[in-house]
Amino acid sequence: MKRTLTTVLGLLVVALLLGPIQQANAQTLRIGYTEAEGFIQYLPETQQVQQTLQREAQQTQAQLEAQLATLQEKFDRYQQQQALLSEETRLQREAEITQLQQELQQADARSQQQLAAREAELLEPILNRVQQAIDDVAREKGLDIVLRAPMLLYVDESKIVNISLDVARKLGIEVPEELE
Repeated sequence: MKRTLTTVLGLLVVALLLGPIQQANAQTLRIGYTEAEGFIQYLPETQQVQQTLQREAQQTQAQLEAQLATLQEKFDRYQQQQALLSEETRLQREAEITQLQQELQQADARSQQQLAAREAELLEPILNRVQQAIDDVAREKGLDIVLRAPMLLYVDESKIVNISLDVARKLGIEVPEELE
């Protein structure tokens, strides 16, 4: 019992001593915010990435449409000849058509995954560039933390700094005068 009382008293003393220190640290913590995703759409590299992705998606779509045309041809031929086919041949053709249909669905899913991976690959240098600009501005302004703007519900501008314009300038994005 005496040991428990000593432990509780010790914890209270530590809490009383650390409380003012934590408050002092919280008051000197410099915080900024920006919307990193917003910059991406204004960078010329993003338009190049979108054009590349669109071109690759069209090529993939053309390949899938060619496979679909082959499938449709085989299905139409099967329907025309179905009454004349033996049971064994009919089952064989149905299996072939089903297999082609599954292959087409798999190719479509694979192409979607590849396109998403390609998008991530092409956007990575852009995202790194935006992050580097945010890091640079944060260091220049002496900030300890930078938050994403969409997550903020309330901001006291006297305590938290909006670094969006500085980041935009660092990225070479023209900022209209009325926003400055």
